[in-house]
Amino acid sequence: MPYKPGMPQNILDDLDATALSQALHAGQLTCLELMQATLARIAARNPCFNAIVSLRDPEALLAEADAHDALLARGQSKGWLHGIPQAIKDLSATAGIATTHGSPLLAHQVPREDELMVARIKAAGGIVIGKTNTPEFGLGSHTFNEVFGTTGNAWDPTRSAGGSSGGAAVALAQRMVAVADGSDFMGSLRNPAGWNHIFGMRPSQGRVPQVPATDAWLAQLGTAGPMARTVRDLARMLDTQAGHDVRAPLSLDDGARFAEALGQPARPARIAWLGDLGGYLPMEAGVLDCCEQALGRLAALGCVVEPTALGTAPEPVWDAWLIWRRVLVGARIAPLMALPQARERIKPEALWEYEQGQGTSAAQFMAASGRRTAFYQHLLGLFERHDVLALPSAQVWPFAATERWPTQIAGRAMDTYHRWMEVVIYATFAGLPAISIPAGFGPQGLPMGLQLIGRPRDDAGVLRLAAAYEAAEQALLRRTPPSRADAST
Repeated sequence: MPYKPGMPQNILDDLDATALSQALHAGQLTCLELMQATLARIAARNPCFNAIVSLRDPEALLAEADAHDALLARGQSKGWLHGIPQAIKDLSATAGIATTHGSPLLAHQVPREDELMVARIKAAGGIVIGKTNTPEFGLGSHTFNEVFGTTGNAWDPTRSAGGSSGGAAVALAQRMVAVADGSDFMGSLRNPAGWNHIFGMRPSQGRVPQVPATDAWLAQLGTAGPMARTVRDLARMLDTQAGHDVRAPLSLDDGARFAEALGQPARPARIAWLGDLGGYLPMEAGVLDCCEQALGRLAALGCVVEPTALGTAPEPVWDAWLIWRRVLVGARIAPLMALPQARERIKPEALWEYEQGQGTSAAQFMAASGRRTAFYQHLLGLFERHDVLALPSAQVWPFAATERWPTQIAGRAMDTYHRWMEVVIYATFAGLPAISIPAGFGPQGLPMGLQLIGRPRDDAGVLRLAAAYEAAEQALLRRTPPSRADAST
């Protein structure tokens, strides 16, 4: 929809980031107008949802937008994000802006330099306005912490927004930002995307380099990735984030360009529907039905959807996952344990990860690595018959925001604080690209997502499939959250 002069708030509702970029570069909209509209939207909606934190001084932001307008007036553009406000997930270092990781121990940490992904967003012209909320250390798929509080779901702020990229997902769904970054270790992009009716993509392992990093060789389960309301924005943000960096020796250097790839037609995909893994994964009522409806829409596009067994025992995969996770998370927590009152101030789930990691031997870790390798090789066999693997993006609907995590699903007890998100570990453990697409809504009007997991390094393929789904399902995807103008509603 073209920009309508005199209606600055409508641009946030009507235009995605690509359309905003086009309007800015065509002179139909100024960076200053866009920043004013963004700050007004945040002032109206953020008190209700608590998605954006550490917001910078508005006068400084308006001055920065004005400077971006001056560059455009001289015929100079930094890139496709020129003048577009960006809020960075509060796990990524941002120069001059608090990077708390949601931890009271780091509440006053202000980095001197941007991490690589943030620098790339700025180089493309994005104006960093602040951060998006995340659970403490990004642990747990529910965005709450003792520094900033809880982020409410975009469709019902009394429910969980998911996590750990919950703040980014809600800011997108509530039109406080047009495109966002997130990160994904155990579904931290895919779960909140599904629960807030947007797109979220976990790229292939190594696609988006982490710089700086304490360890550049082993810690490869987590990755940054894009979140957006449209697939074209998702692809363009991934283009901005991705690319080899010599300081990240395992980062990919294949030169892939994802926005360009969307111009190629998507051929009908052979989709393996893994469902609940033959009853292994407990699912709340309605989750599978909702995802199967989305798969029906893909079938209507010519895709072949086949209910498929995983073909290998999932419990050993979970056991291997636990060892990898506790070693990597424990190593992140360990340096903080030397800080005053660390044990009292770190949340119990993080302490549990740390303590579990301390008791894990090198032999146990190598055995888990062997199981992980075998699992990857097994999935390659599935991809000989299928193009895409499909799973729900969560096993439950958004739960009450006052709960820490679901302790049971369909009568089955959860034995860890993250067992309820077991459905997302498979793409992560195998290093595969995965997109969460909006699947639909449950009986309470809350959203659910469907994971589409692609072959190794086939990020472009899953993007094209998601774009075909988007083009055919505009009525579903244009649904917006109920209006809650301010915190008093």
